[in-house]
Amino acid sequence: MKLSLCLALCLLAVLPQAVFAQDALKDTQKLGQRLFEQSCGVCHTRPTLVSGLYGPALSKEAAGGREDVVRDVISNGTPRMPAFKHTYDATQIAAIAAYLAIMPVPAAAPAPARPQGAPREDN
Repeated sequence: MKLSLCLALCLLAVLPQAVFAQDALKDTQKLGQRLFEQSCGVCHTRPTLVSGLYGPALSKEAAGGREDVVRDVISNGTPRMPAFKHTYDATQIAAIAAYLAIMPVPAAAPAPARPQGAPREDN
């Protein structure tokens, strides 16, 4: 009973922040968020805390914070990333760049757990 009450209180504390954050986005940023989650998230977000990434984690610091460079990379791709200029129009690509411009810098991923009985690396 106490655990479920604690979980409910935690959810109530976090939920308004998530709703506020979504409401604070402009329409262009909301479109960018949707497109990012649809096409970019598969490579640029972690499905779990200990999973690796195919591409770098993206944030407002991507490409030195320059939206024009971000738009160019999304449009034309890189040797390791496909181009999206045939998938999205310029307005949609700009929306993704606008969304990335407000994304916070991701926290560092925790180190993977050492299997029980495995030797320590600092020895």
